[in-house]
Amino acid sequence: MNVKNFIVGGIVGGVTDFLLGWLVYGLLLNDASDPNVGKENLGIIFGGCLCFGLLLSFVFSQGEGITTWMAGMKMGGVIAMFMSLWYGFFEKMYSETVDLKMMAMSAVVSLILGGIVGATVAIVNGKMK
Repeated sequence: MNVKNFIVGGIVGGVTDFLLGWLVYGLLLNDASDPNVGKENLGIIFGGCLCFGLLLSFVFSQGEGITTWMAGMKMGGVIAMFMSLWYGFFEKMYSETVDLKMMAMSAVVSLILGGIVGATVAIVNGKMK
């Protein structure tokens, strides 16, 4: 694994995830979100986005060496969708009500955002070869 590619791809992916999240959750889906929106800690959110970018960069640099935008979009979308579903199921473990529609919407949004972030990471890793 090329450590430089891993770090740069992860940072670019994390920044992309952060900006896309702000656009989608902060502006487009603001009404469908939690009523506590606007009270979040942006540093914590950025840290989570950075971790997701680094995760994709690590996965992409291992094994198959994903460096094309299409392969990155597919892999990033699938990883993000399953992470969203995983978190959604465990988050609702102790809830009295389970909103499956909201879980499905979250999984679809994660699929799309993860696909874009994955494509970005793959392009960066491909250009730095």
